[in-house]
Amino acid sequence: MDWDCHSYDDVKKIVKEKDIRFVQFWFTDVLGMLKSFAITPSELEEGMIEGMGFDGSSIEGFSRIQESDMIAKPDPGTFQVIPWRSGDRPVARMFCDILNPDGTHYEGDSRHVLKRLLKKIEEEGYTFYVGPEAEYFYFKDNKSTEMLDQGGYFDARPIDMGSDLRRETIFALQEMGVQVEYSHHEVAPSQHEIDLRYRDALTMADNLMTYRLVVKEIARQQGIYATFMPKPIFGENGSGMHVHQSLFQGDKNAFYDGSDRYNLSSVAKSYIAGLMRHAPEITAICNQWVNSYKRLVPGYEAPVYVSWARRNRSAMIRVPMYKPGKEQATRIEYRSPDPSCNPYLAFAVMLGAGLKGIENNYELPAPIEEDIFEMHPAERKAHGINDLPGNLYSAILATEKSQLVKKVLGDHVFNKFIENKRIEWDAYRTHVSQFELDKYLPIL
Repeated sequence: MDWDCHSYDDVKKIVKEKDIRFVQFWFTDVLGMLKSFAITPSELEEGMIEGMGFDGSSIEGFSRIQESDMIAKPDPGTFQVIPWRSGDRPVARMFCDILNPDGTHYEGDSRHVLKRLLKKIEEEGYTFYVGPEAEYFYFKDNKSTEMLDQGGYFDARPIDMGSDLRRETIFALQEMGVQVEYSHHEVAPSQHEIDLRYRDALTMADNLMTYRLVVKEIARQQGIYATFMPKPIFGENGSGMHVHQSLFQGDKNAFYDGSDRYNLSSVAKSYIAGLMRHAPEITAICNQWVNSYKRLVPGYEAPVYVSWARRNRSAMIRVPMYKPGKEQATRIEYRSPDPSCNPYLAFAVMLGAGLKGIENNYELPAPIEEDIFEMHPAERKAHGINDLPGNLYSAILATEKSQLVKKVLGDHVFNKFIENKRIEWDAYRTHVSQFELDKYLPIL
């Protein structure tokens, strides 16, 4: 539901009318993990006008202990009543911007990273729209990968728990003002997808954080575990998050040009070229976990090579076919990210890479419509097709050298992110897995 809140007075009125008992303040850490604390209506005026103080030293990527005071100031436009807490004691939520004690924006706030870049392009007359397709799995619990169904892509099966959960999730999202375009069963057993209607990037990042929580909560109520882990099952497709994106100037789609053979403007072509050139650098932000790279392997529909195409779904970037009269729908689909990324940072680096291509007039190579997975290395080399990083360590190295990513994220978030990912990689590379024990212990 759209409550159309713009100020403290708007929120106060609804809180009183609906007898809201608690208001949750939501924000994210550097890794995109949702954080929350609740206040009572008696504290609402102070919380919205001055913000609520909290200790930031325990939040991943925030401040050190000697500079731990942070302020969470809610955005009234994000006010929503939480559907599963709307009974006798209803609860609402708002997303927050994180401030320093002096009221300045905190540089470690992921939401501010995206807002800062969006403000820059707004001054140039652009609006950045995104529409993610985030996949996920339902399992019996969080201790195993016991599936709920054996369905496949777009299967129309008799009603099962997975489809019931998906339906209830959509109802909850709609109650929270998140528009859903469509939903379906995905390729792997027990894998599902709900596609959100495209919105401006900041609203969509908030919506995606909401989406992940709602999917998990609706499942939890039925004793089921929903996961956005990129690759939970060996031998099955992983969960990706294809991100459709476009730039508008007012009501005009800046990506459309009817005179071009691909119906793409020069802006769109340079944007795609920017994403392609800087894809290795932004991969760690869009695929931030060790497990992310178990998905990015040949044979499971996930992109491995830097390329673009129109029909070819083995390409990293796909340009959906133009339909006459649908100029506004002209967009590009970036297929590398997975749904467990920090959406604020991922949207920011994707936009930053595309803008770099526009600013420097990068030239777009020819599309690759052949199946890239079937090509020999020499063929890929002849086509100028490069690889995406094959593991988190390679991705970290590419990001660490990137002036583009550092500029988009800012020094604080950039350094904290790299530091955290290096710790994760060190823990992973020194871990002795069951695979190693099974393979090597009997023979070495």
